[in-house]
Amino acid sequence: MYIKVVYINREVKYMSKKKKLISRLLSNPKDFSYKEAATLLNLSGYILANSGKTSGSRVSFVRGNKVFRLHKPHPRNELLSYQINELINELEQEGLL
Repeated sequence: MYIKVVYINREVKYMSKKKKLISRLLSNPKDFSYKEAATLLNLSGYILANSGKTSGSRVSFVRGNKVFRLHKPHPRNELLSYQINELINELEQEGLL
């Protein structure tokens, strides 16, 4: 009996997910969620750095010495159009798009 072992290159998997999220972001969807934005920023090298319990809905994503601030939408989950534009601008300025 033989067992076939398949190793998936994690980097390729993440790049594919990142490309899909970038493509979706650039289409300016009305339903781009905060979770998708946080995932995209994480895959782009940003680290979530909120100020603990007192930060409320304001969160910061840090990459090196660059800080990108975003408000968690509530009660909805989708980002507003200005937030999507800010996210696109941030990623373009950093050369990540």
